[in-house]
Amino acid sequence: MQRKATALDVAKRAGVSRSAVSLVLNGRGDGNVAKESQDRIRQAAAELNYSPNPIALSLRNQRTRVIGIVSDEVVTSPFDGNIIGGADDVARSRGFVTVVMDTELDSSRDASAVETLLDRQVDGLMYVTVGLKPLDVPQGMLRVPSVLANCIDNAPVPRLHHVIPDEVSGGREATEHLLGLGHRDIAFLAGAQTSPAAPLRVQGYRGAFDGAGLPVRADRVFLAGWDIDTGFNGAMKLLDGVSPSERPTAIMCANDRLAVGVVLAAARLGLSVPRDLSIMGYDDEFRIANTMVPALTTMALPLREMGAAAMTRLLDAVESGDPVDSAGTLETMVPCRLVVRESTGPVPA
Repeated sequence: MQRKATALDVAKRAGVSRSAVSLVLNGRGDGNVAKESQDRIRQAAAELNYSPNPIALSLRNQRTRVIGIVSDEVVTSPFDGNIIGGADDVARSRGFVTVVMDTELDSSRDASAVETLLDRQVDGLMYVTVGLKPLDVPQGMLRVPSVLANCIDNAPVPRLHHVIPDEVSGGREATEHLLGLGHRDIAFLAGAQTSPAAPLRVQGYRGAFDGAGLPVRADRVFLAGWDIDTGFNGAMKLLDGVSPSERPTAIMCANDRLAVGVVLAAARLGLSVPRDLSIMGYDDEFRIANTMVPALTTMALPLREMGAAAMTRLLDAVESGDPVDSAGTLETMVPCRLVVRESTGPVPA
């Protein structure tokens, strides 16, 4: 059986010291080892199929290479698990593992979940929520590098970096898509008043109208909740008993479930989508937006991208020893993505 190569074997082949091999392969070569030597070390390591022992590396660096993730209901929810998926992809690619605890929307369990993970000597912590919301940050998260994903530190003076979707740009781009199809009478079923995302999406909607030099009708924006039945009822108020010249030609929705309700209302009233009415969703919810008839045009929330961005920032802090907010900002915004399908079309003649 062939003996596994060691760091000393790599050092001999590259003609450098063993400490130089350790510096380069542990990511600390810049400023300590000449570039030519770094190149020789990496080439020698590749030729010998050598990689550092992760357990020994953790012991030397006094790290466990474990990241704790607390979620409010991401693990048990069918909606936002992709945030954790994106975070875990980055962690694994950098030699870390993740341990996830879900509080099932019981905020009284936040502190104990964090303390449990700290007792396991995690190197850093992430808190993830379903839906953008403020978070009363558990004090234990201030003891190690920590980051928030899809939530914002609710303290008067925020202390932790957060990674969130760019909801204003998302609302604006969704509206611009409809404006570009010729629609000028666009209603907006804007979600629930209690959600921080709702007013941001409305802000984007208004910004698109302002950019086009068009007024916004006050009676075209409703805070209608988030569910199919509220979408149905909101659409019926807008469409039922209204002459074709007075009804909106397009309805934007703050999530895809609202849009499903609007599609059902249109069917009840004998309106064809998108010939008579264009319908725009938001979220690109799995097994809803793309399987609807017609399939929903929607704004895709960047869930996996948010998880990846948050974990990247956290691991950079863990490995460098610098604070997560060392770049001088407490916020990273990730753009949403327009997904055009069959539920939107040109304004009716």
